[in-house]
Amino acid sequence: MLDLTKLTRQMQGLSQHLTQEATVSKQRLELAQKHLQTAATRQTELVEIQEKWRDRMLFANATPMEPINTCIDIPVPPKVHTIIATDGSQISPNHHEIAYCYLINIGRVILHYGQNRHPLLDSLPEIFYSQEDLYASRQWGIRTEEWMSFRRTASETTVLAELSYAAKYPLSNSQLAISNSQLPPSSPPSPLPSPLPTPHSPLPTLAMVDGSLVYWFLEQLPSDARQQILPPILDAWKLLKNAQIPLMGYLSASRNVEATNFLRLLACPHPAPDCVSFCPNQSEKIPCKVFEALRDSTLWQTQLQPGQRGPLWRSNARILDFYEDQTIYFCYVHVGAEIARVELPSWVAEDTKMLDEALGLMLAQVQKGYGYPVALAEAHNQAVVRGADKARFFALLERQMIKAGLRNVGTSYKEARKRGSIA
Repeated sequence: MLDLTKLTRQMQGLSQHLTQEATVSKQRLELAQKHLQTAATRQTELVEIQEKWRDRMLFANATPMEPINTCIDIPVPPKVHTIIATDGSQISPNHHEIAYCYLINIGRVILHYGQNRHPLLDSLPEIFYSQEDLYASRQWGIRTEEWMSFRRTASETTVLAELSYAAKYPLSNSQLAISNSQLPPSSPPSPLPSPLPTPHSPLPTLAMVDGSLVYWFLEQLPSDARQQILPPILDAWKLLKNAQIPLMGYLSASRNVEATNFLRLLACPHPAPDCVSFCPNQSEKIPCKVFEALRDSTLWQTQLQPGQRGPLWRSNARILDFYEDQTIYFCYVHVGAEIARVELPSWVAEDTKMLDEALGLMLAQVQKGYGYPVALAEAHNQAVVRGADKARFFALLERQMIKAGLRNVGTSYKEARKRGSIA
């Protein structure tokens, strides 16, 4: 139980710390705004320097693909369109439960606007219990809980591609089924039939996921482990690309600093931004870290008006070297309630018509969801495994184990006592 009386004594120190941080953050923001104005006049020069020394820089920084002071009004989307989204949740493995296994649940949503069609709101669960599922990741030093989250990410993307393709093309020809699919979430997407069937209609369609398309966690994985997670994701993206369905990753309350770090090229006091030679220890206080802890969204809050987007950026994250021919772009959008980071693959970002249409559909989703895309919120609600769902899952599992003739089925004494405290 939390003792609020004791906690209250610590609040004064916390409030003083936050006040000091707010003052320092204001100073960082004012300095960043000045550097942004300077960068607008020297952008070509800075990009050339960045490209020349990118292999020697030790901090993540993106490349602006448009004038850095760009502010563009997002066009109004068409009234008739389709939005598709997925999100995932899980039940983690627990040695104190009746069986050591885990479950991944993928929430699936298709919303049809202006079409007089029923939406799809459901989830696709899959249980993992084999030795390979539970312990194979330990050969790479990866905990089962971490591996489960990695597989969930791949499943979300795979299911999204299958849903999007099946929604656009007739089910009889698509080799995909929405309602009664027997495909596990981790399966690779089905290949495109050749030639492509005729779509239901050329309606604007947007496929959305919650979170980044730059999977930073893959950079630390061994090659063999990465090969089990990344290829299914890239295959799903190819399916969307070939079907010309735009994909978008939506990040609320983004903590990224890739765009702000571009301004560090101006603050570098050395002859060249050669971090390896001049500043090998990035944990120390170095001259160019004048914007440390200043988020991109904080800076673009001062530049954009509601309904506007900033410039397109190309991410230079090292993990993208493993993305084959896929490049990730991003921009910041003032959605009204906040500055959201929107990430897009190259086939969307480089197609002006598709980009404008996708951003318009995204902004409409935010407005319908009162600050957050309604399709992503509904996908989360479909995916989340609540306490009652977890209890029913283990009750069902217990019945199956007893039916199979297993004895002494039940939770550990520790788990039982934690659930029914007598204090």
